[in-house]
Amino acid sequence: MRRLLVKMPVVLTLVVVMVSLQAGGSFCFGQMYKDLHAKLEKKVYKDSEGGTLPYRLWKPADYDPAKKYPLILFLHGAGERGEDNEAQLKNDEFLTLVLDPEHPAILIAPQCPSKLWWSAIRRPWDQPESGNPEPTPPMKLVMGLLDEVRKELSVDPDRCYVTGLSMGGFGTFDLLLRRPNDFAAAVPICGGGNVERAAEIAHIPMWIFHGGADPVVPVKLSRDMVEALKKAGGEVRYTEYPGVGHNSWSKAYQEPELRKWLFEQVRKKKDG
Repeated sequence: MRRLLVKMPVVLTLVVVMVSLQAGGSFCFGQMYKDLHAKLEKKVYKDSEGGTLPYRLWKPADYDPAKKYPLILFLHGAGERGEDNEAQLKNDEFLTLVLDPEHPAILIAPQCPSKLWWSAIRRPWDQPESGNPEPTPPMKLVMGLLDEVRKELSVDPDRCYVTGLSMGGFGTFDLLLRRPNDFAAAVPICGGGNVERAAEIAHIPMWIFHGGADPVVPVKLSRDMVEALKKAGGEVRYTEYPGVGHNSWSKAYQEPELRKWLFEQVRKKKDG
């Protein structure tokens, strides 16, 4: 059950959150998370071909254009698709990544349109399509959005990170293959990737998560990617939660070491 924090000022609540996480515990955010939703700007990316992609933008409270900030891209799951620019915040545990004032960062959370996908995958969940097909329309827009934000805001090009859950976990692997020199690290949760192409992204540090009892996306998909990445010499961490179902992100984003690990990563470009 989530704790209700309605009567606690947001600043005091953040202090409690940080003390709890630094002590190695987890924290239930409750109402505070809902209050934070309003602090993410509602924006719409438009490309040169008329395509649009709604997204939410988080900037540090004391954002200074003279400084360079890490950038986090969050890709939501299939259940949060739509056009309301709201539903992608439903599973909002990922906001823990930007709550630490010692690690100010920019975050973008786009929303995939209804009935479309971040990446080309077969249903029911299976290995992503082989080869190198064109990106799905939403993924093409995500890449354009990423380029625009990095151009318009003060982003550290060597500290860009991507994370996603479920459909967004598949999307994370897909984006890494399309932009292998853009990201310093990735956190795919309950997703899967193309094991045949794992060597192409093995230079990118990853922390992969999955629930051992996931009834929606087979845990084997993450296990296979971890094995393929390690075989290719990749720097990969893997956390599997025994008995946990599809919502492994609830635990993953509250791992006390995750934020520290993420912000320590610096981009390593693939040779060749």
